[in-house]
Amino acid sequence: MPSSNKQLSVSVIVPVHNGGESFRRCLSSIMAAVPPPHEVIVVADGDTDGSWSIAQEYSVKVLKLPVCSGPAKARNLGAQAATGDILFFVDADVTIYPDTIRQVAIAFSCEPELAALIGSYDDAPGAKNFLSQYKNLLHHYVHQTACEDASTFWGACGAIRREVFFAVGGFDNRYRRPTIEDIELGYRLKQAGYTIKLCKSLQVKHLKRWGVISLLRADFFYRALPWTELILRDRQPLNDLNLQLSSRLSVVLTFALLGAVIGSAWWTNLLGVVVLLSGLLLFLNAPVYQFFVRQRGWWFALRVIPWHWLYYFYCGLAYAIGTGRHYWRQNKRFAFSQTS
Repeated sequence: MPSSNKQLSVSVIVPVHNGGESFRRCLSSIMAAVPPPHEVIVVADGDTDGSWSIAQEYSVKVLKLPVCSGPAKARNLGAQAATGDILFFVDADVTIYPDTIRQVAIAFSCEPELAALIGSYDDAPGAKNFLSQYKNLLHHYVHQTACEDASTFWGACGAIRREVFFAVGGFDNRYRRPTIEDIELGYRLKQAGYTIKLCKSLQVKHLKRWGVISLLRADFFYRALPWTELILRDRQPLNDLNLQLSSRLSVVLTFALLGAVIGSAWWTNLLGVVVLLSGLLLFLNAPVYQFFVRQRGWWFALRVIPWHWLYYFYCGLAYAIGTGRHYWRQNKRFAFSQTS
């Protein structure tokens, strides 16, 4: 690792696909950073809305991919063009704070053994509708209560030493959409013995507006399903971020509650079980709901509860499906090897 006495330079890399006004706000926030980054590299990932032309309005380097290839490939292309000591990846739908670049540079300068650093969303999401506030505040809570010794990387606000990034091969280009390419990179970093830190003071504002369909599609198909298969493939320990013990117990309780609710239509004695399981879920997740009460009040927190329990349900469903797919593929490969 480099000496901590060296003044480290930070290259900001922003992949964008049809970023719109949020992308403009992202670049404006980066340009307002004090001190400014060493360089800003925008990779237009086959965009069709002219995002690359927005980038040209700023003092940034613009690279283009002819077709949409996913943020993994876009970030890798930006990293190859970067000359800074630290590669700081920022999503096109977030804004950073004026001192964000300084925080990143200081963190790596003060900790020579630190390989990578991730932050979190702040507690003031840009979109004001309920689902956007709920989703982004939940993300904020999970990161702010997680262990600082992280086991994953995060592409929305994540920094890594340049030589470390290339030593592990960068992002996996096989991920062709925004999914778990950052988590997978983090797992490889940990397997290689590198240190990743979750810096809770390093926060960015998420501008994305979530709707019912976009939230469920992203959570289920782009996160939970592929993450399950990644966990099983790499045999990763399950006790960090969204995979903490309380969350896993909540998934089990949610399915038990669903079974009790369905069964109570025939056996009314199960109504007592429904009440008991609901109470256990509320107790187990009390810190989460207290956080929402503090942030947005009682009415908001009450509306969070059914969405939060739905989240546990589809995460459990995704884990079951992902586990089945994983072992089906394993058996298929084994059968093929036996016949060849």
